[in-house]
Amino acid sequence: MTSNGEHSPSAGGLVVAKGSFAAMGGAERDLMRNLPAFARRFSVSVATLHPVPELESLCSGLGVPLISPDEAWEMPTDALSTVLDSGNDTAAKAWQRCSDLAETLAASDAVHLVSGDGSLALLEHVPDSVAVHLHLLEPHRGLHEDVLHREIDGSPKRSLGLTTALLSRARRRDIEAIRGLTDRPCSAISGNSSYTAARIGEVYGVKAGVLLPSVVSDEFPAEAGSDEPTGSQDIAAPYSVSVGRAGWVKGTWETVSMLAGSGVSLVHVGGGAAEDLVHLTQHAESCGVGLWIAPRLSSPEMASLIRSARAVVSMAHGEPFGLTPVEAFSVGTPALFVDEGGFRDTVIDGVNGRLLKRGDQAAWHSALEQAADAQTRARWAEAGRSRIAELDLSPEAHCNRLAAILDSL
Repeated sequence: MTSNGEHSPSAGGLVVAKGSFAAMGGAERDLMRNLPAFARRFSVSVATLHPVPELESLCSGLGVPLISPDEAWEMPTDALSTVLDSGNDTAAKAWQRCSDLAETLAASDAVHLVSGDGSLALLEHVPDSVAVHLHLLEPHRGLHEDVLHREIDGSPKRSLGLTTALLSRARRRDIEAIRGLTDRPCSAISGNSSYTAARIGEVYGVKAGVLLPSVVSDEFPAEAGSDEPTGSQDIAAPYSVSVGRAGWVKGTWETVSMLAGSGVSLVHVGGGAAEDLVHLTQHAESCGVGLWIAPRLSSPEMASLIRSARAVVSMAHGEPFGLTPVEAFSVGTPALFVDEGGFRDTVIDGVNGRLLKRGDQAAWHSALEQAADAQTRARWAEAGRSRIAELDLSPEAHCNRLAAILDSL
């Protein structure tokens, strides 16, 4: 790979690509968090079909070219488009409309492609001579699981059997795209946790490595910085924090149910569909649980919110990795998470937080009481930060791991 700590204009380099940044969730935040380290090591260009102001500002500050179409691409979400898998086709055309993309790809050594809406369609435009690393954050859950086809309360949106049948074409094309990537002369696939790597093997029948996400200590500092607001929450303590777009897959409904009778309120960060948030609010009222749906927060606001919380909680279904427990560790707030998925890569039960069985309300309430104890909080915070150091979740380490993968190609 071409190194360019000073952004040298020499030929070759790395194209960092993701279909869309519109969601600005954990995946997008992680990629942006790692971009400065990439830019110090490689000659980097960024490509996306849907940029956001935060990405544009970051790329401008780093002096990194940002390639995108004149008009931002949107993933079609109507039923017919989903059944026909037309989103992949419209994304492929949108990539083709990106000025300078073909020339940049042809002059590059490798592409680091992060999965998500529109991402895989880029592969149609990457020359065979260019190495490709796919950071597959999770197998397409809408095609290979039913958790995205349920209402926020878990009830099916429609017949799950019919849904499976209707999505057969899209599911087949998704599997073909992933398996086709492994047939390229220089390619590799990494999950973002050991759990995700195992799921990739189960779903696609291909081998995947692991490229862990990262956390920046000054983004979620142990001690509050001068830019961190205080007392801005519109909810009284004690409260817990859950992060992620409201939905069944994130366990939002179950989290509210679990908090009933605990005396602990919930701050929900991540928004959601308007109708889902109305139902969630009604559910919280029926459970006697205080609920505040937070607006979009800056990192200092997020750190402040977590710092003052009793705990950060999640009952997400099959979370691929989950940055939230790591962010909680960094700030020093107890992490109480369901004993499933990628949470097991970071949380060690009783050492730096708790891993709890879904549905065991008594255990969750007991853990919330533990999280109120000052000595326990301090002990878990120290162990949590040690876990971050042990896993070496810095952007520099992430970049070094990516460089090793690309060098192996």
